[in-house]
Amino acid sequence: MRLILVRHGQTPANVDGILESTVPGPGLTSLGSEQAEQLVGALADQPIDALYVSTMVRTHLTAAPLLAARGLDPVERAGLREIAAGDVEGLSDDASVHQYVSTLFAWCGGDLDLRMPGAQTGREVVERFDEVVAEVEASGAENVALVSHGAIIRAWCAVRADNIDLDFVTDHYVTNTGVVVVDGSTAEGWTVTSWLGQSVSEAAAQGVSADHSPASEHLDD
Repeated sequence: MRLILVRHGQTPANVDGILESTVPGPGLTSLGSEQAEQLVGALADQPIDALYVSTMVRTHLTAAPLLAARGLDPVERAGLREIAAGDVEGLSDDASVHQYVSTLFAWCGGDLDLRMPGAQTGREVVERFDEVVAEVEASGAENVALVSHGAIIRAWCAVRADNIDLDFVTDHYVTNTGVVVVDGSTAEGWTVTSWLGQSVSEAAAQGVSADHSPASEHLDD
C-alpha cells in the first residue's frame, strides 16, 4: 500500500521559531492556509482513498481543502500528533532547540529508549504512529494520506523505512505541506519512494535541504 505523509502548513509558532507540541495547538498563518489550498493541485494525480489527521488543529486546517476536493471525511488519530517537547515546550532558545533535535536524531540513529526530557521515549513515539499505520493497513485502503508533523514523519521514516537513515534525516527535513511517499507494508517493510518530490537518491545527491540550517530544525513542529 501507499502512505502519503504530509506535514501541516505554516503556523505562527513556525514563524517565531517556537517548540510547539500542545494539543490542540495553534492554527495556520495566512501563508499556511495558502499552502493548504495548494496541496489540492500538488496531489491532484495521486489517488487518495482515506485521509487521517492528528489531534492538532493545524493538521485539520491543512487537510480541509483536500478533503473538500476529494469528498472525504477526516479520520482523527492522536498517534499522528507531533513529538511532545516536554521540558522545553514553548521555548525557542538554542539550548532548548538542541535538546529537542538531538533527542530526535538519537532516535533516528536507533536509540529508541532515550526519553525526550519530560515526555515520551522514541519507542513510545514510533509505536503510537505504528498503531495508526496498522489501522490504515487493516482498512484495506491502498492509498492513504496522513496529515501529520515534520519531526514525527522524520523519526518514523528513519526507524521504519529501509532506505532512510540518520544521515539522511539530519540533512533533510520536511517543509510545510511537504509530502513524503512511503510504499510497502508492516509485514514486508516500508520504502520511501519520494521525499518532497524527489527520489531518496536524488535528494541525497542534492545534499542539505533548501533553506535548511541546524538552528531551524525545530520548525518541523
